[in-house]
Amino acid sequence: MPRGYAGGMELVTTPRVAFLRTLVDEILAHSGRGRMIVAVDGPLQSGKTEFADDLAAVLRERGHAVFRASMERFHRSRAAQAEFGDDTASRYYRYGFDESALRRVLVEPFRMGGSTAFVTAVFDPARDAWIEPKWLTGPADAILVIDGRFVLRERLANLWDYRIAIDGEPEDDADVIAYRERDPRRVASAVVDNSDPDHPRRVADGH
Repeated sequence: MPRGYAGGMELVTTPRVAFLRTLVDEILAHSGRGRMIVAVDGPLQSGKTEFADDLAAVLRERGHAVFRASMERFHRSRAAQAEFGDDTASRYYRYGFDESALRRVLVEPFRMGGSTAFVTAVFDPARDAWIEPKWLTGPADAILVIDGRFVLRERLANLWDYRIAIDGEPEDDADVIAYRERDPRRVASAVVDNSDPDHPRRVADGH
């Protein structure tokens, strides 16, 4: 939860929460009827997962049904990745995640709304093991917040209604490859400097 979380529906107003509320105003202004998906991208150790968690908490504060997912839970197994060649940063960037499963069990059924069930996690990379699927349902106007490396890559970016990039230069080799191919900050709806997590700030907009 955001720093200063008081329990229940209301959050204590801190600079971080105030910033997130302003961002949520913009996100909701972009939403139409039906379900919405917000994606948060950023380089390794940029705080994108915590940012997505806190964003979801502020959306819940507004009374929305919010679900969380992370690309970390849509990895391919080590054996499946090995089918694409040696263990390199390039292989991880291009084949590390099971994007087919992401679309099939999460994005597509979530978009259908109604009573169609969806799954927010399929794999535990730490154990290199499949997760027993938990099928979820939600109201027609539910919001999904997903975070992860490479979620704003070209073949995925159009899946999301609102795109957030956490600012920062890539240092990990896989991130360097990803940013060279397509810098997520250039295609984001909002770019956020999260270098001081207690005081995030808006630094630029994409397209």
